[in-house]
Formats: sequence, C-alpha cells, structure tokens
Amino acid sequence: MTNSPARFFWLAALFAALVALEAFGLHGLDGLEWRLSDQWLRWHVQRAGAPPDSGIVLVQVDDASLGEMLDIAGRWPWPREVHADLLEALLPLQPAAVVFDVMFPEPDALRPQSDARFNAVLAQVPRVYLPAVQLNAANGGDAETLADLAQPFGMAGGDAAARAALQLPKAVEPRLWRLGTINSDADADGVVRSYRVYTALGGWRLPSLPARVASDLGSGLPVDERIALNWRNGSYTAYSYGKLFRLLTERTPDAEELAALRAAFSGKTVLIGATATGLFDHHATPVAKTYPGLEILATALDNLKNGDALRMAPPWATVGLAWLLLAALAVLFAWRVSALKIGVALAGAIVLLGLLAYAALDYRWLLPVLLPALAAAGYYFSVTLAEYRRERRKREQAVGLFSRFLNPDVVKKIVDQDETVESLSGKSREITVLFSDIRGFTTLSENQSPQQVVALLNDYFSRQTEVIFGHGGTLDKFIGDAIMAFWGAPLDNPQHARHAVEAALDMAETLQRFRAEMGAAGEHFDVGIGIHSGPAVVGFLGSHQKLDYTAIGDTVNLASRIEGLTKGVARILVSEATMRACGDAFEFVPHGRFQVKGRSQEVALYEPKRKSA
Repeated sequence: MTNSPARFFWLAALFAALVALEAFGLHGLDGLEWRLSDQWLRWHVQRAGAPPDSGIVLVQVDDASLGEMLDIAGRWPWPREVHADLLEALLPLQPAAVVFDVMFPEPDALRPQSDARFNAVLAQVPRVYLPAVQLNAANGGDAETLADLAQPFGMAGGDAAARAALQLPKAVEPRLWRLGTINSDADADGVVRSYRVYTALGGWRLPSLPARVASDLGSGLPVDERIALNWRNGSYTAYSYGKLFRLLTERTPDAEELAALRAAFSGKTVLIGATATGLFDHHATPVAKTYPGLEILATALDNLKNGDALRMAPPWATVGLAWLLLAALAVLFAWRVSALKIGVALAGAIVLLGLLAYAALDYRWLLPVLLPALAAAGYYFSVTLAEYRRERRKREQAVGLFSRFLNPDVVKKIVDQDETVESLSGKSREITVLFSDIRGFTTLSENQSPQQVVALLNDYFSRQTEVIFGHGGTLDKFIGDAIMAFWGAPLDNPQHARHAVEAALDMAETLQRFRAEMGAAGEHFDVGIGIHSGPAVVGFLGSHQKLDYTAIGDTVNLASRIEGLTKGVARILVSEATMRACGDAFEFVPHGRFQVKGRSQEVALYEPKRKSA
C-alpha cells in the first residue's frame, strides 16, 4: 500500500465490487439479512402492525374440532359430505366467498355418495374456491395441459402446449373448479416470508389461491411474481369448525344467534382449513416459530385484497447505500481524520441504518442494511489494520534509525510520541553542538598496526558515545577521528547547553582514564572539544538508500571552528552563547577573542570548569 491517499479509494473500490457481487450474485449474507429483517418486522408488528381485515373469517379444524367431530365424522380426513353440510348451512348467511385450504386430491372410493353430495352442494353455493398444489418432477405429479385449466384458474393467454405438474381436486367435478395454488414456499432457512402471486409457465400466469380470490373480489394484483407478507397485529375472527358445525346443523339457531352469525359471515370471505397441531400444517414465520398455514393463506389474501404487502427495496438501493458509506469513509481516511473519530462516526451511521430500516417498515419497505453495514465495517477495520501495520513499520524504522544516534530511553520517548522520519525532518531548533577531535592521532597510528588503531578508536568512541548518550545527547556522526554530537533535538531540551557542557567535562575525564590505560602510548593522545549554541536545521538528510540524522547551519560550522581553536589554548572551549545559556551552572575562564574563518567579528571563547565544592 502506497503512502498516497489514493490507496484508501482503491481499497474502497475493491469493497464496492465485492458488495455488487454479493448483492447481484453470491447472496451469501441473505440468511443473516433475513434474521435481522425478521427482528425489525416483529417489533414493527407489535408497535404499529395493521389489524387483520375484518372481512376475512377463519373456520378452523382445530384440536377441539377433531374431538368434537369424532362421533359425527370419525377421524380426519372427514367424509366430504361433512363439508357439504357446513357449506349448505353457511349459504343462508350469504358469505362473499368460501375458500377451502383442504385438499381433495382423489375420489373417495369407499364413500362415493359422500363425494356426490359435496359436488351437489358446490353447484349451489357461489364462489367456492378450491386449492391446487404445484409439484415438481420429484413429487411425481401428473403433467397437466395448462390450456385445459385456463377457465378453472381464471387464466388467459399462453402456450397451448405448456404443461405443469399439479395436484388438483380430483374428487370435485372439473366444471365446479375455481382454483388457485397454495404453495407456501419457505426461504432457505425454512421461514415463510413471502407468498406467490402467480407462477409464470409458458406464457401463462398460474395464480395462487389468495390471488385468484382477491382478483375475483375486485382487487388489483401486483405485477411482481411474489409479495413479501405484511403480517398483522392480532388474530383473524375465527370459529372452531366443530362448534360451528353443530350450531348450524344440529339445531336451528334462535333469532339472536342467527343475527350474530349473519353479521359475522355476511359479505365476508370465509377460509376453511386445518390448524390442529396434529395435522402438521404449521410453518415458521418472522413473527412466530409455528404459524398455521390457514393464517398464512389469510395474511396473503389480506395483503392482496388491501394492496398493502411489503415491498422489498431493489438490490441497487442496497448497493448504492453501501457505496455511499464506503466513499464517505475513504474521504475521511484521506483527510487524515483519526481512526477513533471515524470509528465513532461509523458506529453512529450503522445505528442510523438500523433505525432507517425499522422506520421504512412504516412505509411498507423492507430495506436490507446488513450488507452496507458489514461492508463499511469491513472496510474500516481493513484500513485501520493496514494503517496500524504501516505506522508500526514506520515506528520500527524510526527505532532502527535513531538507535544509531540516541540511547534506547530517548528512542522509546520518540516512538511513544509517534514521531516519524517525515515529522522529524526539516525542523529549525535551538541546539548546542559539540565537536571533539583527537590530537596526536597521526603519531599514534605510526606506532600501531592498522588493526590496533581500529580497535583503539572503537574502544575510545564507544566510551565517549556512552557519555554523550548518558547526558541525553544525539550522536550525529564520526568524521574520521572526530565526533559530532548535539543537544536539543530530536526531543526538546531547554537545558541543552548545560547538558552539552556536562558531557564535555565527563568526556575529558573519560579521556584521562583512557590515556592512563594506554600507558606510554597515551602520552600524546589528547582531544579538543568545541561547543556552540544557536539555531540549526535538524532532520534526516540523504537518499532512499542511506539517511543520516544531522544538523546543518552556521551554528554547526562555528562549533567546528571553535574545536579547531582549542589546540594550545584549552581542551574544552565554548562560545559566549553557550556560556550564557548555562547560567551559573559552571565556572567559565575567559580565553580572549579569536578570529574565526567566515566571520567578520571575533568570537569570545571560554573554558568551562566545574564549580568547586
């Protein structure tokens, strides 16, 4: 990853491509998205869900009905004449339509008279709708010619040769069929969230049972093949099949009961089906783990009748939302906004997305927000991790570079302050510069082998470097047999002049000990130390292959000139600027004024001494 802000936009573009791939192809997050939408939907239904349509009435074959009808009809499935008796009893109540959610797949060979009576009553009762089931080849369903079923299904147009595997109500005469399919197709996780409006087959539109009923009752149907179900807050008006059957068939209702029944059924759409737990027509839905198939059918009819099914936001809306978040994050990172602030803003944006998805349900929109939220979070953590690794590499680089010039404690402080090569370069600082040069080195080298000279210098430089580091100095470089160091950078040091002079005095004492260890060879070994304080430009200079942390400017040049004036005068000389910066920390012996190359005015020089106790 380059240092250019463009890297943030390239990574955002990669995430944007992954979002589009997921939304339009992979659908790997659909399961998580469904569960999140289910939670929003449950809360919405409890808070502001529409009440069930009062024009839909359920007659339930519930657990009580199975017991109550046992002496009349035996075990389920009951003889069809039982349904005929109920239909005949409902006829005076004038329902708008009667819809069976009960399959009649084949004639009753043991009780043909029962089927005959059922057919006879169906011929008398207007608008009775029967279910069919669309099968696939694995179900072994018979392939039916759709053109022959155009009138029963209320279809028009299509390929005359088109066929479909269907389970039809063969116990009923085809002339009495008013059909629609009742396939409750669950999503991949087994939850029913939608319902078919129709199935497109060879140019035909095979309607679902709710769509067929809603269309015949005068409701316009959506053009989409499926609707997302808008679940109701509450239960539909329901009657137990067994109790209603006995009330209508075993005795004549009194005037009050008859008036109540007419109010309950007149002009209503009556759905008859099984809800008993033992009949296994229950399904998982977003609002309940077990939901009767009859109530799913009623909900679909309710949605189609009232035109208030939920609408799924198109994939491009989700993709656009994700892209907007990714672009905003890329801009913020490119503007160098802190990762913490961006993270807080992102968390707030994700919360707002959740609230937006919840609020959208009030307008019957299902807005998937998990993909935009995960894409934005994934991008944020990817960039944050990459930036962390990048900063860590820069810190390690800084440690490696500064370890050449500073003691480990100072390096740690620099790293803790998040300084980098760039942040520490080109700075104008007030510093104190020290130059130390060896005297008598030429004579010494003439009497030693090259290996001995190198070992001697390394030993000496190591001791003096330790002194410089001990006083918080920065080792600039070794120039042949000379040392350059400075104080006041990279870390601010208000006492830079004092620390530099203290280091020089300790260097002189270290020299004395070193000479003593050399014996006679150290007789001519000496140093000169020059110190000056003033402004200088400090930073990394060099090429990509090699960088040096150094100071440049007139202050450095003057310190070097002062070191050159120490010979024959004093081992340590400092400028007047350094002397004044030290205050009363030392005693200073004046050595007069000297002409310095490159300066028109003479420079006053002083020899520092430790104060006597």
